[in-house]
Amino acid sequence: MTGRLAAACARHPWRTIGAWVSAIVLAFVLTGALLPGSLTSEGHVTSSPESIRASRLVDAHFPTSNGPTELVVVRSERLAVTDPAFAAEVDRLAVAGQPWIAHAVSWYQTHDPSLVSADRHALLVPIALAGEAATSAKSLIDVVNAQDGRNGFAVSITGEETTNQDFASLSQKDLESGELSFGLPAALIVLVLVFGSLVAAGLPLLLAIVSILVALGLTAVTAHQYQLSVFAVNMLVGMGLALGIDYALFVVSRFREERAAGRERDEAILVAGSTASRAVLFSGSAFVLAMVGLLLVESTIMRSLAAGAILVGIVSVAAALTLLPAVLRLLGDRVNALKIPGIGTTGGPAPQSRFFGSIVGAVMRRPALWLGCTVVLMLAAASPLLGMNIGASGISTLPDSLASKQGYLALVRSFPGAGASPATVVVQGSPAAMSAGVARLEQVLARTPGFGPPTSRVSPDGKVTVVTVPVSADALSERAQSDVRALRRTLVPAAFPAPATALVGGRTAENLDYFQVMDFWLPIVFVFVLGLSFVLLTAAFRSVVVAATAIALNLLSVSAAYGLLVLVFQRGWLAGLFGFRHVDTIEAWVPLFLFAVLFGLSMDYQVFLLSRIRERYSATGDNDDAIAFGIGSTARLITGAALIIVAVFSGFAAGDLVMFQQMGFGVAIALLVDATIVRTILVPASMKLLGQRNWYLPRALEWLPHVEVEGHETQPRLRPQEELDGA
Repeated sequence: MTGRLAAACARHPWRTIGAWVSAIVLAFVLTGALLPGSLTSEGHVTSSPESIRASRLVDAHFPTSNGPTELVVVRSERLAVTDPAFAAEVDRLAVAGQPWIAHAVSWYQTHDPSLVSADRHALLVPIALAGEAATSAKSLIDVVNAQDGRNGFAVSITGEETTNQDFASLSQKDLESGELSFGLPAALIVLVLVFGSLVAAGLPLLLAIVSILVALGLTAVTAHQYQLSVFAVNMLVGMGLALGIDYALFVVSRFREERAAGRERDEAILVAGSTASRAVLFSGSAFVLAMVGLLLVESTIMRSLAAGAILVGIVSVAAALTLLPAVLRLLGDRVNALKIPGIGTTGGPAPQSRFFGSIVGAVMRRPALWLGCTVVLMLAAASPLLGMNIGASGISTLPDSLASKQGYLALVRSFPGAGASPATVVVQGSPAAMSAGVARLEQVLARTPGFGPPTSRVSPDGKVTVVTVPVSADALSERAQSDVRALRRTLVPAAFPAPATALVGGRTAENLDYFQVMDFWLPIVFVFVLGLSFVLLTAAFRSVVVAATAIALNLLSVSAAYGLLVLVFQRGWLAGLFGFRHVDTIEAWVPLFLFAVLFGLSMDYQVFLLSRIRERYSATGDNDDAIAFGIGSTARLITGAALIIVAVFSGFAAGDLVMFQQMGFGVAIALLVDATIVRTILVPASMKLLGQRNWYLPRALEWLPHVEVEGHETQPRLRPQEELDGA
């Protein structure tokens, strides 16, 4: 099928290219029309945990009244808040009466002592936004920035929407400076080293860029119908570069190899389409199915990341199977133009790598020793995994230059008892029960450290009371999580016995519910991806042993990556050297996402390697020769493919968002380990020890279809024009 598709596209190259150009133009239109404003920086679970039920109650009973979400801190080192000049400066903020402000609380009207700092030199102004939250927050930030520094006053802002704005802008900055400015040039360097030709190296980049542009259009349509996170774009670009480049790398390499072996141009396209394109279709399908496992998770962020990866994965496979044959038909041998002297090859039968060949030879002479020592080393690297703390990176991990972080630092300095993201206790019951419960809660909170003075408001219909409880810590810190757990488990149940219903919401509570969702779905996704991988590998290589060994080695790579992740980020080992932030937790979504992504990505070169070994074994029946040949002949290409993915995800790690630093480092280090230690030591050692048992398939599974990943040639020479005409 892939060969005939390649033939059809090569026969009509300009029609094929025209179709893709039309798709790009349509994608531009869709992206410009639908994507802006369709993505959110917020993330929540899609089920109905306690925090979501609390939020729904508030929305239902407070249709026009919003609680404060932003906190403005006004400070003067010279003047006290009672000074008329201080009051005049607060008036100059000019937030009252603005259409994007629902209401602002001023100490000069309420005389609430919690709004004045202990040293009487700072004032806190809680603000509730009106209209579209993101737009209103931007307007408020502009006002604060314009006022900051005037007349000796320091004015800063923090809060939920301000933090969301900064996370979104930082995500965009990381996309531009990390993934594109770093990952793209690094991938180009690797491609030049692999191909030795600027034109050949540029083709995979072209395919990746086309895939990203078209997938962005599809993402815009999806985001218009379903809520997607802004992080879906980051994932789409990163995966688009990795997959688009890798798939084109395999196809272009095979085409050049066939041309150097003497095949005609059209014949070489057919052979590449019947072999390398077939492997791309298999690997891409496996990757997409692995990502489908993440769609099961009840989280908008996980589903957004999975959606971005799935869409660009499908487009990358389609481009490799259709657009690439058309471009190769037009280029022909000019694919080797602009050759760099002394670098790469112009194709030819895959040469045996002396470097990797010598390593594999040494390993196969003492396989048990090498296997044992390497497994011990990998388990040692994985051991810090036992101390992994799952959580989320809050405002305290943002760069100090951002508005929300500056406001947070000002809040901690002047109002240590306040919190930028308070907990909310939503109570439903009779007015008497709610009133008595609120009084009890206020009394117990006054005796409990970590909480500020609560405030309460009753809905217009009198059926719901919302108690806002300041939490004096970063909303996502361990301290805040511990305080909110105490609210849920002991303080609130004691204050509001039945029949009143009391639910604890707020940002910290939402994240606690989110962590529970991740814990629940982690084993389910593990079983889904592992089971799928086992079935696909067994069908591809007709061996349960090869499939089980490949999965075991991949698990070893993932475990080592988890351990190193904890070692670097939680324990701070070499974190400064890499430019990473030393944090207390690993992002809750990272282990789950890392697992699915690594199994999907590593499938690319795992399939390529094992298919070459299987092909050689089928021809010779010599297990040792097949192992040495397979690893030696694929070394250059697989190493290049792995390094490209490492380079792309190192771009994520080079950004400022801790969550993407962890994800990028985890993927890069796992694939680096997989492409070096696993491929050159563990694979040959284990396959040498297993011998003929590598290819064992129980009789009960003989009915499985024989799926030839790289296809086969039925004729020693193809007649290209006849095949093209008949496609």
